[in-house]
Amino acid sequence: MAKKETSKKNTENGNGEAAVQGNGEAPSLSVLTQYIKDFSFENPNSPNSLLPKEKQPEINININVNANPMSETDFEVVLHLEAKAGQGKDMVFNVDLSYAGIFRLVNIPDEAKHPAILIECPRLLFPFARQIVSDATRNGGFPPLMIDPVDFARLYQARMAQAQETGETPEAKA
Repeated sequence: MAKKETSKKNTENGNGEAAVQGNGEAPSLSVLTQYIKDFSFENPNSPNSLLPKEKQPEINININVNANPMSETDFEVVLHLEAKAGQGKDMVFNVDLSYAGIFRLVNIPDEAKHPAILIECPRLLFPFARQIVSDATRNGGFPPLMIDPVDFARLYQARMAQAQETGETPEAKA
């Protein structure tokens, strides 16, 4: 007995994901490309900074995410990582990385776009940016700096709370 086909079929799209065809397509977030937008590694006090020290330098890490719309469906998301070991004349190293990706969001409701762009997109970029920072510090003569995983949802929530306090619209920072 033949099976009756419905108007919706599951097929595989180019990313190996199941997509729903027929009456409407499933929501999707695709990485079109990713790249280093800006990168700097400084070892200002070398070779002295490479000599053994009595104590480990304090390492400060700052993370920021920004997004720029390129079209109705495409967004450039920039993950900015800055890692400094030491301060002033005792600076051991300074890494500054802007790692970006272009993402396509299709059939995602408007209320879900902002969180998807500022949570999911940087979450996908982070492992690659982390590896670049790790390799740079290792190649600079130091132990590789392994940045702990980042909770981008928590960062997003803090950013939205700060925007509400200052009266900014959340979209202004996206």
